[in-house]
Amino acid sequence: GRSVCGMSSVAGRRRALPSAFPVLDLPLLPIHKHIYEANLRNSNAWCKKYTEFSEKVMEGGGERAIARHTQRNRKLLVRDRLRLLLDDEDFLELSLFAGLGLPYGDIPSAGSMTGIGRINGLWCVFVASDATVKGGTSYPITVKKNLRAQEIAIKNRLPCVYLVDSGGAFLPLQSEIFPDKNHGGRTFYNEAIMSAMKIPQVAVVCGSCTAGGAYMPTMAEEAVMVHRIGTIFLGGPPLVKAATGEEVTPEDLGGARLHAEVSGCVDHFAWEEKEAFDYTRNIISTLNFLLPEEEEETKKRNAEEEPLHSLEELLGLAPKSYNYSLDVKMVVSRLVDGSRFLEFKARYGTSLVTGFAKIHGHLVGILANDGQLSYEATLKGSHFVQLCNQRDVPLLFLQNTAPTAALTLSTKQAEMNSNHLKAQGSMMSAVASASVPKITVVIGGCHGADSYAMCGRAFDPNFLFLWPNAKVSIAPPGHIGSLLPLDGEQEGEQKKQEEELNRMLVEESSAFFSSSRMWDDGVILPQNTRKVLRDVLDIIKQQRYQLSTETLQSIPLRM
Repeated sequence: GRSVCGMSSVAGRRRALPSAFPVLDLPLLPIHKHIYEANLRNSNAWCKKYTEFSEKVMEGGGERAIARHTQRNRKLLVRDRLRLLLDDEDFLELSLFAGLGLPYGDIPSAGSMTGIGRINGLWCVFVASDATVKGGTSYPITVKKNLRAQEIAIKNRLPCVYLVDSGGAFLPLQSEIFPDKNHGGRTFYNEAIMSAMKIPQVAVVCGSCTAGGAYMPTMAEEAVMVHRIGTIFLGGPPLVKAATGEEVTPEDLGGARLHAEVSGCVDHFAWEEKEAFDYTRNIISTLNFLLPEEEEETKKRNAEEEPLHSLEELLGLAPKSYNYSLDVKMVVSRLVDGSRFLEFKARYGTSLVTGFAKIHGHLVGILANDGQLSYEATLKGSHFVQLCNQRDVPLLFLQNTAPTAALTLSTKQAEMNSNHLKAQGSMMSAVASASVPKITVVIGGCHGADSYAMCGRAFDPNFLFLWPNAKVSIAPPGHIGSLLPLDGEQEGEQKKQEEELNRMLVEESSAFFSSSRMWDDGVILPQNTRKVLRDVLDIIKQQRYQLSTETLQSIPLRM
């Protein structure tokens, strides 16, 4: 077989097959006006909420915590650190609203900023502690967010940079942070696995690394530490005094000089934070990637066609509820290059739209709900997923699932339901087994078994985003009654239970409730979806440019 290096150089000289997909010219018509305007009012209300929550998150731990962090501790704020680390501020932030409105309080952005940005042109995952939030203490949602960032790095083979400034676990919630498989210890397991997979990791110690946090830099492949503000120790000075009576300064116990000169726990000593991020950028430049020439990328971007209609129109196409859904091809035509779409099986199983399109030059296979998934639609979906898997074409799911299945009122209906179940199982198997990248955007409802077939969170897409109007629940508000057992004798009691459940669903089905609990990778505005998809497809494609991915020897271990 040809070497990866040889293939990369040849791939650089190749061109994609020419295509002239048919144009989906679907303008807004007078007949759409009533539904479009109702959707637009709803979207604007949710976008206002999005702005309010964003402003709340940007405040971090509040004015006093920020003043203490910058003036007393003389440390940079997390976003200022990223400005020094990344090429520009055009990065993909993940799970911005994680940690808001949880049972144990508001933890803005889960106390950790995660995302994917470019360093020397190379997309890298970053995990950056925000010590202004609860002093950098890790809560259960912090652990969940950091693990998801590592999972994204593993799934897409992305280098990972950790900016560590953590005060350890929040001890009153230790039972939700320490003991289980996907709790704190999984972070270190992932670090070892990533090294074995040749996924590079760099840690920058720009604050405390106490207790469990001390393992993060010591298990990374290279570590940089900042003088005076960076410390690494399992137990800090108060613990030393309690155990031995000895008084010791944080710097003498675990400062940058000690770990760079004596213990060897870190590889690079930096006098200040800017120098630390310069070191990190230089470390990333040593990674074995061969990226496409800039001229080639510019030429490709210039050849791309914009959609025929404005992206802003997506705000009126985002359904207020399932009954306010317009033709999903109108959404597709506003997301894809030149509104060009090659539909697959256009006349069969029409409640699922499938076909090929390009987004910023990337070929994708699109599956979009346009009604309840029928028996024929699920067979078609299964066929199309396998086709894309056969051709190595990434899959994009635009999910807006029907509220509830139709009631079974006849033997014939029961037979149809049985066939539908088998077809749905087939589509779920096809989606779960497909090895190509999968991206899901919930543009409306995410309910019931149809959401599994459309690659919901449980089916492990590479990325999953929600529009602000999205609803995520077993059934949408107002439809829970169909899932309750019928009991004529207890009708009044059942009615009361149904009302309680509907009240609960109104709150729990919102996109922001979902995102605060990390059931997705973030809420994105409809008009920004095309740009987010461009970044995600660029990110997914980057692994092709790594020259060496085979594991030939064991991972490097510190002496």
